[in-house]
Amino acid sequence: MTASLARAGSLFLTSPALRDAVRAAHAAWRRARGQTPCVHVFHDPQDPYSHLLASVMPAFAQRYAVQIVDHLVPPPDADAAPEALALAAWARRDAERLAKHHDLILPAALPAHLRVTPQALADGAGLRRRLGHYLGATLYFEGEWYWGIDRLHHLEARLLRAGLRKHLGREPLWPAPPVPALLPGAGARGRRLTFFCSLRSPYTYLAVARVRELAKAYQAELELAFVLPMVMRGLPISTAKRLYIVRDAKREAERLQLPFGDIVDPVGPPTERGLAVLHHAIIAGRGEDFLESFLRGVFAEGIDAGSERGLRRIASRAGMNDAAVARALEDPSWRSLAGQHRDRMQRLGLWGVPSFQVDDRPGLWGQDRLFMVEQDLATA
Repeated sequence: MTASLARAGSLFLTSPALRDAVRAAHAAWRRARGQTPCVHVFHDPQDPYSHLLASVMPAFAQRYAVQIVDHLVPPPDADAAPEALALAAWARRDAERLAKHHDLILPAALPAHLRVTPQALADGAGLRRRLGHYLGATLYFEGEWYWGIDRLHHLEARLLRAGLRKHLGREPLWPAPPVPALLPGAGARGRRLTFFCSLRSPYTYLAVARVRELAKAYQAELELAFVLPMVMRGLPISTAKRLYIVRDAKREAERLQLPFGDIVDPVGPPTERGLAVLHHAIIAGRGEDFLESFLRGVFAEGIDAGSERGLRRIASRAGMNDAAVARALEDPSWRSLAGQHRDRMQRLGLWGVPSFQVDDRPGLWGQDRLFMVEQDLATA
């Protein structure tokens, strides 16, 4: 019964029909009141992603017939960013490489017109909280949130469909991250691609098929370094963060043409049992198949991995029979391995999944960064 209710809730939350209805309601309300379409932009003065986003907003404002309203906000609370120091260090490295990819210069600070005062930060934080988000470098437009320049392409597509683009070019200013291009030189020599993954991460699900494709194309040894989900490692996750992740993952799944939304959350024992089987599947050479089968099952097919039937179904299509599943569930050795993988990930300055490392290069975090993983593979 619990699984059925969870499935119904997730299907409703990720329903394209619901999203279209919310968009239509906001647009109708705006037109009825004679208001100009308004994009709210929330800037964290300490966040390099906010600096990068602010640098592109003038070009965005020229391209679209919307009013840009800027707000200043403080850094996120601990339940949204539990590893604040690691996040700050990672954000600087990642934003610099992201700026280079987009042929941008990463500013050292926000534009001068965004004057930082205690009152401005308090006002912005209050509005951000009421509208339902927790981060800086975010944009809000009529019921939906978009994070950083990574999600501007989603907002651009929406504004285009709403007839709000001016006559200043056809292509999006900031396109979506490229899918694996399989660059020249693939397979030139052996490499190792470490994939830090979790069984409760929708973004890991979005990444797994492309990671497998990259490893195969570049003849890299794919290491599945599984870890416990953040919430099962004692790291808090706010409700606003959970809701945004699910809705954002749905948009990204549609872009990648992947099914998503029929979810039965595997938090707790289902994940622990799944990791036990994953550990044995890796030993048997079936790890990649089991990881993809499990993630597709719990995020797209409504399979209850906490039930005997559900776990056996997931394992069976990955080539593991009932006897193999039973042996795996009796072996607790996966726990020490998950801890070792977590420690390795933290030594890279990362704490969340999906994360990646090519050979001994700096780590990368997020399914949005697979194009960087490919660059590292191609130049390894």
